[in-house]
Amino acid sequence: MKSFQTERWAVDKTENTLENHPHIIQASLWINENEVVAIPTETVYGLAGNARSDDAIKRIFEAKGRPSDNPLIVHISDLSQLKGLVSSVSDTAKKLMTAFWPGPLTIVLPKGENVSERVTAGLSTVAVRMPDHEIALAVISASGVPLAAPSANLSGKPSPTSAQHVYEDLKGRIPGIVDGGSTGVGVESTVVECTGDLVTILRPGGITLEELEKVAGSGQVVVDPGLENEKQAPKSPGMKYTHYAPDAPFVLVDGSVEFLQRLVDQEREAGKRIGILTTEERADVYKADCVIPAGNRSNPESVAQHLYEALRAFNEAGVDQIFGEVFPKTGVGVAIMNRLEKSAGGNIIKE
Repeated sequence: MKSFQTERWAVDKTENTLENHPHIIQASLWINENEVVAIPTETVYGLAGNARSDDAIKRIFEAKGRPSDNPLIVHISDLSQLKGLVSSVSDTAKKLMTAFWPGPLTIVLPKGENVSERVTAGLSTVAVRMPDHEIALAVISASGVPLAAPSANLSGKPSPTSAQHVYEDLKGRIPGIVDGGSTGVGVESTVVECTGDLVTILRPGGITLEELEKVAGSGQVVVDPGLENEKQAPKSPGMKYTHYAPDAPFVLVDGSVEFLQRLVDQEREAGKRIGILTTEERADVYKADCVIPAGNRSNPESVAQHLYEALRAFNEAGVDQIFGEVFPKTGVGVAIMNRLEKSAGGNIIKE
């Protein structure tokens, strides 16, 4: 793998004519040379490369240390870029695009001829979305090609919601990072597959089941069995392997504050440094070596926004064990718990 002096290119997304910004142009030049760069989106930072180039996609997998049998999501800036990328678009998919693009919704469609086989990992479908972020759209437009862009982190680590997170993981592995500040949604896009009138959620994310039903119709949205049944492999890009994990062992606790505190006390008595992942409401309640709140429990969107930032903060704290609270699986809470369960490797202690 090549070694780079990784640069950070600061760009203000409120600037006019972003496509002509020298840092956007610099990023697009690297992309057109089949290298990969990190760019901000409204969900997390993505590691972007030409979706038509086998060489570029190979570099994405190398930089992340990601298994090459894991398909990638392709990002577009205009609907015209679907030509050649996909072979057909159903009426239901068109409705979803109209309602949620640009935005945190990825739609799995039959693939076209003009996309690298490495993007799709040999599947007959390709996952596509249009990000709701001015800088991401500008880089795609300036590059002139659809961009494959998985999260810009080392495989298995918490996804990056700031340029600093990317730099910590990928310094020396990529030529540059377009620094557009912190992301907004915090968790990755919702991934859906449209077969006929039915919409199947392959990965929960920034768009909820309830929001999808408002467009597709009541009863027309289902959840992939692979999300709930460990014996069935999930179909979504980015869901095949363990993800989002901090360095220390992480366990979810489904129980009262008192129950969680007892678990913490037991481990501390054994000489371990313990961290607790909680919310602002309970940050002062627990006693541990490191208590980190991720947003406000009464505002699940804020939890989603700060989740990965909080998980990464435990690495700096140098704890030996992390306990985390659980959240109701409603609305964006479904996505929050999906990420936490993946981070914990499915380890949950119940009172």
